[in-house]
Amino acid sequence: MAVATARLEGRSIAEERTRECAALLARAGPGVRPATLASVHRPVSGPFELYRRRQQKSAEALGIRFRDEALSGTSGDAELYERIRSLASDPTVHGVIVEHPLPAPFDFHRAVDELPVEKDIDGLSTSSLGRLVSSRPIHVPAVARAAVRIARHYGLVPPGERVAVIGRSETVGLPLAHLLLERGTDATVTIAHSKTADLTSAISGVRTIFSCVGHPQLLDRSNVPRGAAIIDIGLSSTPDPARPGRSLSVGDADAAALEGWARAITPVPGGVGPVTVAELMGNLIDAWARQERVA
Repeated sequence: MAVATARLEGRSIAEERTRECAALLARAGPGVRPATLASVHRPVSGPFELYRRRQQKSAEALGIRFRDEALSGTSGDAELYERIRSLASDPTVHGVIVEHPLPAPFDFHRAVDELPVEKDIDGLSTSSLGRLVSSRPIHVPAVARAAVRIARHYGLVPPGERVAVIGRSETVGLPLAHLLLERGTDATVTIAHSKTADLTSAISGVRTIFSCVGHPQLLDRSNVPRGAAIIDIGLSSTPDPARPGRSLSVGDADAAALEGWARAITPVPGGVGPVTVAELMGNLIDAWARQERVA
C-alpha cells in the first residue's frame, strides 16, 4: 500500500520567523545604528549565488543594511583576510558571513576564524563551534537551526526517537547532530557519511532522515526506510533537461522515486532554504541587539 507523502514546505515557517525578526528590529530606539550585514564572497554562479541573493533580498526587506563585499577574480588570501579583519573591527557592521564554499586557493576555515564570535553570525568559526559543542553558543549555524526548526514544526523529532544525519561537515552535519542531541530535543542520533559502508543498514529503522551530503539522488527506495520523513538539506546543481545550458537546484533525495514511499519530504527548492535565510537574519539581529545593547 502506498504511503501518502506530505510536502514539508518551509515558506510559512520562514515567514513566521521573519515576522519575529521584524518585531525585534522595531525595539530600536533613537540613536541606535541600523543593523548591518556584510557578505564576503567570490562571485560564483549556481545555487550558492542564489542563496546569497536571497540573503540580500531578505535583509533589505527587513530594513537591514546589506554590504556586498565581493572579492575580485585576482584577489588572494591576504586580501580576503584583511577584508574580514576590517569588517570585524568596524562598529557599524554587526555581522559578517563568509559565503561558502570558497574556491581554491582560499581557506574558508581560516577566513571565518578571523571573526570574533559576536560577528560570526553563521556560527562556523572554531570558537563558535566550540561554544556550540559545550552548549554555550552565541550563534548557531543557520542551516542546522533551520533543519531542526522544520522538524519541530512538523512534529518529526519526539524525544528519544531515532533519527539519522547523513553528512558530517563542520558547516552542517556536525552542528546539526549536536542540536538534535541537545536536551529539549533529545533525539537518538545515527551519523552516516560518504564512507559509510552500508547506508541502507546504517539508517534502517530511523523515522526521520536529515541529509546534507550534496549528492543528487542519494536517497531512494533502496535505502530509505518505508514511512520515513526526509529533511533534505543537500544542494547541488544539475543540467536542466528542459532548458539546454541552464541548471536546476536539487537535493539529496530522489523526490519522484520516494513519492508514495516516504511519509514526508522537504522540497528543493522551497524547503530548508527559505528557513535558513530567515534564521540567518535572526542571528544577525541577535548580534545587532547585543552590540547596540537593544533590550
